[in-house]
Amino acid sequence: MAFHDPEESFVLDMTIQRKLDSLKEQNIKKNTSKIYRFNPNFISDYKGYTLGMSNNEIDRLHVFRSGNKWVNSAKEFQEVTLISDSLLRLIAPLFQFPEWTLQAKVERKRSRDKSGEIKREYKDLNLATAEELKSIYGVGDKLSLRIVKFRNSLGGFLVNDQLYDVYGLKEEVVHKILDKFRIKEVPVIKKININTATLEEIAQLIYIDYTLAKQIVAYRDSMGIIGSFDELTKIEEFPLDKIQRIELYLSL
Repeated sequence: MAFHDPEESFVLDMTIQRKLDSLKEQNIKKNTSKIYRFNPNFISDYKGYTLGMSNNEIDRLHVFRSGNKWVNSAKEFQEVTLISDSLLRLIAPLFQFPEWTLQAKVERKRSRDKSGEIKREYKDLNLATAEELKSIYGVGDKLSLRIVKFRNSLGGFLVNDQLYDVYGLKEEVVHKILDKFRIKEVPVIKKININTATLEEIAQLIYIDYTLAKQIVAYRDSMGIIGSFDELTKIEEFPLDKIQRIELYLSL
């Protein structure tokens, strides 16, 4: 009696395969449709999972970011994580990079000579004095002092686009500042553990006022533990537009 190998008689039904691929794509779209636009540099394990990324893809991003490096475009994100073209097409519309990155790309293009090297040199934004900042058109005595005071209250800027958070500093003036000043050395800060910090410690963060700190503590007490930064967005009146900034100063 002759025996047949089941694998030899298996024929892939391409119609069924296409339907499965379509259902998978629809599922990913369903999951991503509920997610706010975000800076992909701050993707957590949980958020990466909801986006359809594999553990290896998420780990590649975290290893890259651990070296204080940043992805500034969807293309760079794919180069770092090695996600597929199909997944990139689905999640790239959700990416929100700082506005200065677009300006920086234009500047790099203009500043490259025939050899492809970048000529421009920037001064360190974290070392700039009020007098040096006043050299920027649109920055006077009050704004220059306000920038320095805001920077000092943070312990130093961690990302360049924190300049947009300085009260009264217009977007076009920020562009002019970043044309001459950039962060050259990221300061080392002690992050606040959101699960163990006291109300007063959380309220010390410049992006969180006392009322919001109380809401965070109340939420933490009711849940037992905060497992991801995404949970913070469930808190009423939480500043969703500041979640990426706040994550810079917190740990779980």
